[in-house]
Amino acid sequence: MNAQSANDIAAILQDTPVRLARNAEIPWIPSPVPGKSSKPLRFFRDDRGFVELLRMEPGVAMPPHRHTGETHAYNLGGSRQLSTGEIIGPGDYVYEPPGNIDAWHVVGAEPLVALVVVMGEVEDLGPNGNVRGRATTSTRRAEYEDHCRAHGMVPLDLTD
Repeated sequence: MNAQSANDIAAILQDTPVRLARNAEIPWIPSPVPGKSSKPLRFFRDDRGFVELLRMEPGVAMPPHRHTGETHAYNLGGSRQLSTGEIIGPGDYVYEPPGNIDAWHVVGAEPLVALVVVMGEVEDLGPNGNVRGRATTSTRRAEYEDHCRAHGMVPLDLTD
């Protein structure tokens, strides 16, 4: 690599729009479901989706829900049992295609912590399959901003 190429790369790297989300600066946002909380890491524009850390205490269940877009989940700690019976433990990865309907619960003595990338919406389903609520980029961002304001914090700009 010549000196000009190195200078060009250095200039590009200085202008790279990296967005850093420091763990200590982002609070855990409690859910209406006891024992469930999330830490938002990124909100995608135009309601395309969001990235979060999900934390759930042992025994807490994720009721039936449908993903309108693909979802990626990487277990960092703890385990969960899918409605299919499979156990997902630390280091395991789950891909859910658009339209997937699932339910699961946390198993074992450790809280579940997972890195989740959600594209589209998550629809909470009632017993007869009707949509009872939706988690969207906008609703997740509003929950984060409301929580920050209620606790005297300035919300970070976590939007891409």
